[in-house]
Amino acid sequence: METKVVRSVLSIWSWVVLGTLVLVFTPIVAVVRLVTMPFDKGAYAAGYVFRKLTPIHSALSPLWTFSTSGSLPDDMRRPYIAVANHESFVDILLISHLPTEFKWLSKAEIMKIPAVGWMMRLARDIPLERGDTTSGRAALDQARERLDAKVSVMIFPEGTRSRTGEMRTFRAGAFKLAIEGQHPILPMAIHGTRACLRKSDWRFGRARAEVRVLEPISTEGLTENDLPELRERVRAAIEQGRQELRDQHGYVPPIIDEAEAAAAEAADAAASGATCNTN
Repeated sequence: METKVVRSVLSIWSWVVLGTLVLVFTPIVAVVRLVTMPFDKGAYAAGYVFRKLTPIHSALSPLWTFSTSGSLPDDMRRPYIAVANHESFVDILLISHLPTEFKWLSKAEIMKIPAVGWMMRLARDIPLERGDTTSGRAALDQARERLDAKVSVMIFPEGTRSRTGEMRTFRAGAFKLAIEGQHPILPMAIHGTRACLRKSDWRFGRARAEVRVLEPISTEGLTENDLPELRERVRAAIEQGRQELRDQHGYVPPIIDEAEAAAAEAADAAASGATCNTN
């Protein structure tokens, strides 16, 4: 078992690598955006380049082993609304290993971080103030604009990660967006990222994480009346995919009693507020 000292040293190395990559990639992404701006309204190229720093980082991080499985659709510029279960902030780094580009709904405070936030804005990711209904509506409007530019959008329908290890209720925003534009849903299942970055600890954890791309789900011909059924169908598909990954890799649930779980879920609900929720 690794000592705290070993994990601290390896984590410092990983943070230094990440910081260096961010500094190197920021001017590159800026140049790509400047050159492609006249003909790339959706900032697909800038976003694609930006995400490439994540596989480089994980390859140089001795604590993380990331993998992908399943197959992306042939034409990701159709576009799709991608949804996944949410275990950790590191979910973003893992999904970015897929050879495509999504525009992410992301917490607005992350986009205020120097360099990282600048690249997110250059890539035209979508800021979202959690718990702010007006911001949620504005984020969905921006998502519609990105989809109109033929760029797929990535949304975590749980709103925030579950502290209990089990999936939370899916919010309706992503599915309303899909039905309105008749965009297909691309479900993805994530396993293992919870151990990558532990809560209230700057050190990385040793983890083996995988994202599995599942079969797309069509929304053709669906109306708003079909939204609850679509939401549950997608959630069930992700639940099954996640369970298959758990069976394959092994899963140890977080230690949390019923009272802690109830308090955690209440705190999550209060933090999420009405974010992208149109129940």
